[in-house]
Amino acid sequence: MSANPLDTALYTLKQAAELAEIDPKVTELLSVPKRTMEFTFPMRMDNGEVRIFTAYRVHWCDALGNFKDGTRFTGNLTLDELKALALWMTIKHGVGGIPAGGGKGGIVVDPGELSNWELERLSRSFMRHLPMKGAWVDVPGADIGTSEQTQAWMLDEYESITGCHSPAAVNDKPAAVSGTLGSAEATGRGVYYVFEQVVKDFGFSKDCSVAVQGFGKVGSVLAELLNKDGYKVTATSDIYGGIYSPDGIDCALLAEHVSKTGSVVDFPGTKPVSNEELLELEADILVPAAVQSVIGKENAPQIKAKMIIEAANGPVTPEAEEYLQGKKIPVIPDVLANVGGATVCHFERIQGLTDEYWDLDRVNKQLKDWILKAYAQMITTAEQKNTTYRMAAWMNALLKIEASVKKRGWV
Repeated sequence: MSANPLDTALYTLKQAAELAEIDPKVTELLSVPKRTMEFTFPMRMDNGEVRIFTAYRVHWCDALGNFKDGTRFTGNLTLDELKALALWMTIKHGVGGIPAGGGKGGIVVDPGELSNWELERLSRSFMRHLPMKGAWVDVPGADIGTSEQTQAWMLDEYESITGCHSPAAVNDKPAAVSGTLGSAEATGRGVYYVFEQVVKDFGFSKDCSVAVQGFGKVGSVLAELLNKDGYKVTATSDIYGGIYSPDGIDCALLAEHVSKTGSVVDFPGTKPVSNEELLELEADILVPAAVQSVIGKENAPQIKAKMIIEAANGPVTPEAEEYLQGKKIPVIPDVLANVGGATVCHFERIQGLTDEYWDLDRVNKQLKDWILKAYAQMITTAEQKNTTYRMAAWMNALLKIEASVKKRGWV
């Protein structure tokens, strides 16, 4: 199979649909997006030149609710990548019991090359030109290259266009702009709650070693929470390289180092490793928290971890997972492990629609309850059907989607 994430997502869809005995017409419906939008817009740069930007938004399936989430600003963004992410988001919402459909979008741009004023104009332009939007239609959230600040600009632009206060129209906003507390940490914290339960269920000790590939928005939150709870993070990385210390890394001090230098590289007391080498280190639990397809058939035989928890989207390819399954290395899938961000986005929308805002303890307690309920359902289905945790999670989601599709009379 190719490294194309869309091929991976569709392959998993087909496998899970067959196991769950999903109506073939429902599978056919879920094999293509409901709509794909590609649009361009001009923007004047700080130097006075006009640059044309290409943007996308993919709507996969809205049987469970309106489209929601992710907006990427990356220089190598592709439509197939967004299609895969929109399908995964559809499944994640089903897994997490979230009444929403899967959406994903973004702009082909390296935000690091933009000034702050250019980034603001770009964010506002994206919202202005986005064909479909609004609290009951499509709610863009943050992703790679976007942030609370970009989402605040998008919301302000939307409200300027409509002339209405509508905080539920954009997700992942700062609390000062009617967002929710806990939003920025939600995905990493959700992975942490899953990690805690995995340690209990699979017999790991408190002194188990953990390698976290990716010290970004998700991996850094997870690593610091693991440290605070006494777990030993022995390795982590970013796009510039990785670091390793068998005695453990102080992730709070590492976060300060990253804030000062922009990278985990050269953190005192650690040895340098590449991102590829990090995956193959001795560790009890490996958490890929960076990008897709980092564990494939070529490096799967070198994986030494006893357990993999996917914090990134699609980091383990189907061929690699089949090999790991044969070696008795379980994989807790992305659609369950990293559903925390989507879950708190749902809480954010509830708060925006009602103008009743929650304290952080309530957000985190609700997140833990929701994600561990989904985890328990996945474990139960895996045991009942004698299948992998990925197949079990997908089956649970597909059965919910199928029920809605049929009641709506779509097939």
